[in-house]
Amino acid sequence: MRFFYDLGAMPWVLVAFACGLIVIAFSLSLLFASIQRERATAIFGEPKLVTMLESFDASGRRALKSVLLVIALASAFLALARPQWGRGTKLIPATNLDVVIALDYSKSMYARDVAPSRIARAKAEVSKLVRDLPGARFGAVAFAGEPMSFPLTSDGAAIGQFFRQLEPNDMPIGGTAIARALERARELYARDPKSKDHMRVIVLVTDGEDLEGNPIVVAQAAGAEKTRIDVVQIGGRAPEPIPEVGPDGKVVGVRKDDDGKAITTELSADGEAQLAEIAKVTGGAIVRAEKGETGIDEVTRSLKKMMREELAERVETVFDEEYGWPLGIAVVLLVLEGLIPEAPRPTKNPRKARSVA
Repeated sequence: MRFFYDLGAMPWVLVAFACGLIVIAFSLSLLFASIQRERATAIFGEPKLVTMLESFDASGRRALKSVLLVIALASAFLALARPQWGRGTKLIPATNLDVVIALDYSKSMYARDVAPSRIARAKAEVSKLVRDLPGARFGAVAFAGEPMSFPLTSDGAAIGQFFRQLEPNDMPIGGTAIARALERARELYARDPKSKDHMRVIVLVTDGEDLEGNPIVVAQAAGAEKTRIDVVQIGGRAPEPIPEVGPDGKVVGVRKDDDGKAITTELSADGEAQLAEIAKVTGGAIVRAEKGETGIDEVTRSLKKMMREELAERVETVFDEEYGWPLGIAVVLLVLEGLIPEAPRPTKNPRKARSVA
């Protein structure tokens, strides 16, 4: 048998101790009442003579009623302690994982500091992420100046196809609207009725900073909804030229401004701080590309570990609460105590009975 009492921060030992003190105090009060009665009898007269004047000695019944009250009170506190026995087990199902991948499709993602290019490598590693997390559901957001999205689905192949068929040149509006992308990811979760019961993660893959919206505010709202954002930062502060890619996907040169100078991409110190803060406010991680890697593989390993250790199916030991038995005993004893009178019911007048006869 195991006893458990849930009373906030108060330890159950203190509760049991307090209940014991109450039972003891009640018992002492009954004993004190008995002593006071004996003293009152002694004041009235000689106890033996007073006893001879009594028509019935109620001391035995009073003692029985007192015992019943004490046992009933102890049983009530035992029920309050919620006794548990009947040990068993139950299977806790695995918590599902929902991942929305927000992938940057700005033209700077054509940069080739990651082979064959940032966007090509990112799409390949995102497809691998989806394949390596069987059982998870995925949603997709492709963004530049405006986001495009694909709803949550268990069909990982559809997510991979969504990303593969797009190129930065296909985006209607240029830029890096991270705030709008994160807002769209939140909308995907809000539209899906199952996601509220799942672990939710947004994987943001980008090489830029948002100069228009406020992605940190959106991230704070996501964090309040218990949605984590992991950020993959591709590119750093070193300038990297942006290739000019034709409609056929082949590089035809380097992008240039109106003055004929090569356009480069680099992330400012403020941009790095912005991405780090997006992850921080949601309890997520930030991974920076290095040594020719995008960092998506690191996020994949982290999510796989979480599914294996934190979200896995498990067996939990359970106990059946049996407070009904001591509570029933307490009720029965209280009713019984109330039904027992201190003196027997008076009989008919013997003289009257004889006269009738």
